[in-house]
Amino acid sequence: MRKQPVSSQVQVEDASMTLVESAYWQIRRHVIEGVLLPGEQLRVEHVKDKYGVGAGTLREALTLLVADALVVAEGRKGFRVAPISVEDLEDVTENRVRLETEALRQSIQHGNDVWESNVVAAFHRLSLVEQAPDKRGGVADVDAYEERNRIFHETLLAACPSHWLLYFTSILYCQSERYRRLALAKSPLRRNVHAEHTALVKAALNRDADKACALLTDHIRVMSEAIRLLPGKLFGKQSSRAPAGGAKKATGKDRETVRKAR
Repeated sequence: MRKQPVSSQVQVEDASMTLVESAYWQIRRHVIEGVLLPGEQLRVEHVKDKYGVGAGTLREALTLLVADALVVAEGRKGFRVAPISVEDLEDVTENRVRLETEALRQSIQHGNDVWESNVVAAFHRLSLVEQAPDKRGGVADVDAYEERNRIFHETLLAACPSHWLLYFTSILYCQSERYRRLALAKSPLRRNVHAEHTALVKAALNRDADKACALLTDHIRVMSEAIRLLPGKLFGKQSSRAPAGGAKKATGKDRETVRKAR
């Protein structure tokens, strides 16, 4: 069966969702959006009531999030929201550049007219929220922006034939979104993102893979650098008991649990 990127999966909580899936998506969203802060301890006896599930169900959901590198397992201590760090941000950024540019190159090579029309449509929808700033100079609707930005980037890569490449790019994009949302909550990022997206779309539709990949590389790295320059505001806002160095790597057992659940 073709593996579907995590961020592309339907995230609507409905009757067909299991309790584990529902808890997984709710907690995942709260970690990415910063509702649950980096380093925050997730005591099962407290968190289960917040999400309306039993202890066993919650542990299963948190185990899935460990494999996503959004939650850290601490043995008998339970679970904790994955901490953040400059080093982790740089690691995520460089690996995102490596994988996403390769996926974009393949997508440009294999994309057809349907792919082109989807890229144009996704860019148009993103442009509508990018050009509606708030009083601080940032986007007025961060949730709408993040959703449409994710769809835009996924659409650019959608014609890439490697489902594994798309799967791992989606994992890294999720990590980037978490850092970006935490940063945007503190201060708007002063750059013309719309101009960057416009140039990227033009290069992709012109089938200029080298230029598109160069633009995407700059786009990803500039965002990372803007976030990195906010250490006092961003990286200090996590539990004082949070382990250093970013998220703990998932074990083979964790990954196997995720594969079975999806």
